[in-house]
Amino acid sequence: MNRLVRTAALLVSVVLLASCGAQSTAAPAGRASHSGHAVTSTPMASPLRAGERFVNLTMAEPYTPGPPNGGTDDYRCFLVDPKLAKSMFLTGAQFQPQNVDLVHHAIFFRLGPQQAAQARKLDADSPGQGWTCFSDSGIDEASWVAHWAPGTNETLLDPKYGYELPAGGRLVMQVHYNLLGVDGKPGTDRSGIRLRLTEQPLTPLLTAQFPGPVELPCTPKESGPLCDRDAAVKDVGKRFGKDVQESSTELAEFCGPVKPGPTQHCDLPVQGPAVVHATAGHMHLLGRSIKMELNPGTPKARTILDVPNYNFDDQSLRVLPAPVQVKKGDVVRVTCTHDAGLRAQLPQLRKLPPRYVVWGDGTSDEMCLGLAIISAA
Repeated sequence: MNRLVRTAALLVSVVLLASCGAQSTAAPAGRASHSGHAVTSTPMASPLRAGERFVNLTMAEPYTPGPPNGGTDDYRCFLVDPKLAKSMFLTGAQFQPQNVDLVHHAIFFRLGPQQAAQARKLDADSPGQGWTCFSDSGIDEASWVAHWAPGTNETLLDPKYGYELPAGGRLVMQVHYNLLGVDGKPGTDRSGIRLRLTEQPLTPLLTAQFPGPVELPCTPKESGPLCDRDAAVKDVGKRFGKDVQESSTELAEFCGPVKPGPTQHCDLPVQGPAVVHATAGHMHLLGRSIKMELNPGTPKARTILDVPNYNFDDQSLRVLPAPVQVKKGDVVRVTCTHDAGLRAQLPQLRKLPPRYVVWGDGTSDEMCLGLAIISAA
């Protein structure tokens, strides 16, 4: 199994797979308009709490996106150094996109000293700054500690929780650049992040991911070679590699049986006790709704995330009114609804060949991903 499905099976905190794109400013009926990532400045920080301090990091030099394999999506990983002489805890983070016309998401992965050595070698062996990193960071067992997507700003939990950052460690900044709609040379980017750190010992946080399958056929009004599922899956593999290509098949097998259509779900068993503090949902431009339920169909059923009108520009983290306890044997169900009809209404997708949409890293592909910020019970 690839990393995505292996994570789904074990419910461990490995990597947030997030792909992004730009959407039309003319919204379909019942759908919020898309702002085009009109981020002009970093939001003002909330005041520092006792024992916290800010650390600002940026890329070493500007980067010019260059999507490989004839695509329009460039996933690039950059190694950044918070210069930690001792173990610290990350209690908040605010990504600072420098070129918002190109930057569509960023994810930060924690590395220990040995992993950092692996990342330095990967960086040195790759031409230019950083390295190509579809699917994940490319570093074994790197774990997700922060992200930015449209509508995501710094979200502060109870100050007794944080992500542990080891002394001598590094962060990998994975940036998804999307060039759909970019005319001529794409320009450069030199993004950064503002970290909120403390030396105080805290209860460690992890990020759990809950993926669901995507099996969205072309509409009856559409036709073309990529409306064939096998051809569409091969196209995903051509653009992003075998690991991403296998995700659609393995998710369908893990979550199945799956019937092609707009709505899919996956029931994921919880492997151990935990406390859920916040949730978020991620889809791409064809997303309509996403929901996460705990123990659906039982007397203990409850909803921990409900986004009935998904807006790509509002992927903010939702802090739960009160932390939710989960235990081994519980089930988390993620349900997503996508709408292939939106493709004809969105200028940047309208020009692309129609396709049978499966899980993929690009703007013209889709995802169904629930996220949960958790701590040990």
